[in-house]
Amino acid sequence: MLLMITGCQTIKDKTDAIVEKENEKLSKYISKPASVLQMELGKPDEDFKNSKGNFELIYNTKKYGIPCERRFEINSDNIVIGFVSNGCF
Repeated sequence: MLLMITGCQTIKDKTDAIVEKENEKLSKYISKPASVLQMELGKPDEDFKNSKGNFELIYNTKKYGIPCERRFEINSDNIVIGFVSNGCF
């Protein structure tokens, strides 16, 4: 039982480290122009205006068959104001 609990904690620690690294990587785009984001990540797979009137740029990739979505919110001044990352490692 102790081995199972220790193993689960190890997996959680590794997952937390991967999420933290992903957030650090994407945080560098906050407060930057959307053009910088697009220069580095390329053309988004989707873009649309959300309910707040801001644009959202969506980048979809796959790693080991697992889908990854990175979604960036762009304000009316064309500045990145937020992001969400799902399934990315």
